[in-house]
Amino acid sequence: MFKCLKIIIISFLITVILLFTIASIRTLSLDVNVGLQLARWEKTNNISLVIDHHQREELLAHFKGAIRIPTVSFSEKESNATALREFDRFLRKAFPTVFSSSLVRHELVANYSHLFSVQGSQPDLLPYLLLAHIDVVPASESDGWEAPPFSAKEIDGFIYGRGTIDDKGSLMGILQALEYLLIKGYAPRRGFYVGLGHDEEVSGYKGAMNIVRVLKQRSVQLLFVLDEGLAVLDGVISGLEGPAALIGISEKGSATVKLSVSMRPGHSSMPPSESSIGILAAAVKRLEENPMPRLFGHGPERGTFEHLAHKFGLPMKFIMSNLWLFAPLLGRVLERKPDTNAFVRTTTAVTMFNAGVKVNVIPALAEAYVNLRIHSAQSLQEVLDLIQSAVGDQRVKIELVNGFDPLPVSSADEKSFGFQIIKKTVLDTFPTVTVAPGICIGNTDSRHFKDLTNDIYRFAPIWFKPGDAQRFHGINERISKKNYEELIEFYFSLIQNSDIQKLPEPHSSVHEL
Repeated sequence: MFKCLKIIIISFLITVILLFTIASIRTLSLDVNVGLQLARWEKTNNISLVIDHHQREELLAHFKGAIRIPTVSFSEKESNATALREFDRFLRKAFPTVFSSSLVRHELVANYSHLFSVQGSQPDLLPYLLLAHIDVVPASESDGWEAPPFSAKEIDGFIYGRGTIDDKGSLMGILQALEYLLIKGYAPRRGFYVGLGHDEEVSGYKGAMNIVRVLKQRSVQLLFVLDEGLAVLDGVISGLEGPAALIGISEKGSATVKLSVSMRPGHSSMPPSESSIGILAAAVKRLEENPMPRLFGHGPERGTFEHLAHKFGLPMKFIMSNLWLFAPLLGRVLERKPDTNAFVRTTTAVTMFNAGVKVNVIPALAEAYVNLRIHSAQSLQEVLDLIQSAVGDQRVKIELVNGFDPLPVSSADEKSFGFQIIKKTVLDTFPTVTVAPGICIGNTDSRHFKDLTNDIYRFAPIWFKPGDAQRFHGINERISKKNYEELIEFYFSLIQNSDIQKLPEPHSSVHEL
């Protein structure tokens, strides 16, 4: 018996040493972020963008003008149509070359959305699409803004206003970049589209979906799509050395589920042992006490941490370089905070609870709404089954209000044209930034385009420092004047970088175990 125990202990130690050796080798050799940084690109003679004082004043005036137009979407059925029509007139005045160039075809879609088709000199090259949206979420000065939300007021080098981040910065940056390129006589080899939806904040069912319909009618296939989504994070990820640009390669799925309990109403002086409110509250409590399973490492989030591993110190570098071994451990760490728990699992948020009509009446009906953001390793149906199991009470009716599965994962390897073009452009604009794939925990208009391309990316070169993420759909949304100029520079380079016919060969020194 002692001999058998000795053999087991020795075998265990050998296994541990072997695993540690493999993990150490991976930690030393894993540098997946090198990518194509050192490769020889086909086209390097891009037109440079030099913005003089007059142009800077003009572009800032145009941007502020866009922010001041309150293009608010209140619901799928209610938007500010007057503001949308004003925005149309504003764009035509701000970008006269875009609207008059013989290379650009412009058309209104669904009355308020815009589609620009930019002709390329080589029609055999597949086109791509740059997406942005016109509408914004509501905002009120009484919420505590430092400046009125539609004032575009400057404070300490920042422009404040609803839409500065989401998403008029990208929208105006794309059109300003195209305006400058056309003025300089640039004619692209690879054609491309610019799509501006007018109802993204309420799911894009009129704007983006009708742009898709138009493109499908013309049998358009896209090389890639770039929309809003992730950003450049600086000081946001604890322990990361330097800023990181995360390019979204997928989005979590989404679902809204309604829970309801119906009973006979009664007088509060003769209450039943359980009320509709009590039964529903217990069901909601069970949902909160039984979160969806931990799935960290089974979706695109794994690639994010592996790409960033070399920018962490020990022991995190060792752990992130070896998620094949440590994913469960890291998942348990990440789930402790709400902002990182979103990477770990399908999140469950009870957002509405309605019941009762009078203080002395036992209500007949109690309702609760639950919003879920579905992890890439799960399906909508799996989530619904888990909700049914967690609630565990046949008196609680469970209805799917709306929902969809997680979006397909776009390619992010060295042969991925869209990812590498975006990555190169990020590094051209911000040479010290680390680039990694990521996943969007929210949803964008780009999800409607999945039938037109296999590769959809979600990124805008907006700098997020600690606390900035809370400005998104929150109070004091803002962007620095410098960062807005960087947005223009980014799209100015991206359009030119996309003109190459093919990617260079992958760098031969990159190896991965």
